[in-house]
Amino acid sequence: MTRLSPFSTALFIGALMLGISGCGASEPGKQTVSTAPAAGQPANPRVLIETSKGNITVEVFPGQAPQSAANFLAYVKKGFYDGLVFHRVIPGFMIQGGGMAPDMTEKPNGAPIRNEADNGLKNLRGTLAMARTGDPHSATSQFFINVADNYALNHRGKSVEGWGYAVFGQVVDGMKVVDAIVAVPRGNRGPHGDVPVEPVVMQHVTLLPAAASAVRPEPAAAPTTVRPEPVEGPAAGQNK
Repeated sequence: MTRLSPFSTALFIGALMLGISGCGASEPGKQTVSTAPAAGQPANPRVLIETSKGNITVEVFPGQAPQSAANFLAYVKKGFYDGLVFHRVIPGFMIQGGGMAPDMTEKPNGAPIRNEADNGLKNLRGTLAMARTGDPHSATSQFFINVADNYALNHRGKSVEGWGYAVFGQVVDGMKVVDAIVAVPRGNRGPHGDVPVEPVVMQHVTLLPAAASAVRPEPAAAPTTVRPEPVEGPAAGQNK
């Protein structure tokens, strides 16, 4: 099923009107909600995304986004993401993947989950969030990584327009790879826009051993040369 991607038309256009990125500073914004596990709880899970452009390590936040985290980890554990691509990339905005094969066919996925964008976490540079259609509670397998502080995507209220996009994780290593992905040449493939001309493939996506949680996060400072790029009209890709 082809869907608007990665955001509903109204909010996507609204984000563009706000300049896409909510912050032009070189340093990302700071979360006001702690993502550390509660006392006595295990360390947050970490996932290695091996791509054709290099490796990205992400930390998932089950304490703040339990449904989104469990959903993502379930797809990881069954190897769902292996061989899929980052099918939509926009400089100064985000990279999106988790649903399309290199030929831009959609991989069948599971049931949608509840939107957890009201968990207090913000769409800051380096965060992972659930992609979806215009229905706030339609996220399945697809996710995106913010490459800027995208304040327009944050939760503002429990309405269709205000729900926002649920953050459930953070890149802790490999932001240089994310920046390399968002900078690749792109074009149109059928109804899909901003598609990398050469597919950026997620070769293997695996859950790391618990000991990997001891690795310190990588700073997510934004390159000063990246600027939001205007996009004409609503995107015609697909989104979950």
